[in-house]
Amino acid sequence: MATGLHVRALRSVLSLILHDHLHWLDVPDRVLFKLAVTVHQCLNGRAPPYLPEHCIPVSSADTRRHLRPANRHLLAVPRFRLNTYGRRAFSVAGPMAWKSLPDFMGDPTSSTDCFRRLLETYLFVRY
Repeated sequence: MATGLHVRALRSVLSLILHDHLHWLDVPDRVLFKLAVTVHQCLNGRAPPYLPEHCIPVSSADTRRHLRPANRHLLAVPRFRLNTYGRRAFSVAGPMAWKSLPDFMGDPTSSTDCFRRLLETYLFVRY
């Protein structure tokens, strides 16, 4: 049976492994990675319940149903007023990160592990 000390040690080792695994990314790409994975989890119903309400597909938005991107699994990006804070909110940054991905990665039906591998490969090839 694992004690609290063992659990904390295991958690710290796993966080170091993950940090080393993503360490080759620059900070903006790390943020893009985290945002894109979180949006993918929102679209698959694996995110906390308060996050998916900010990931609205363009196809479900009433005024944008006729647009061509509705078939590409894009998300609606809300307008924001303050350039300093507004674009950093998850409701804006998440859909913008999802929109910046290539079309072949925008399939929300793929598994999270498969999406992570595709995203890591995509970001690594950019260097």
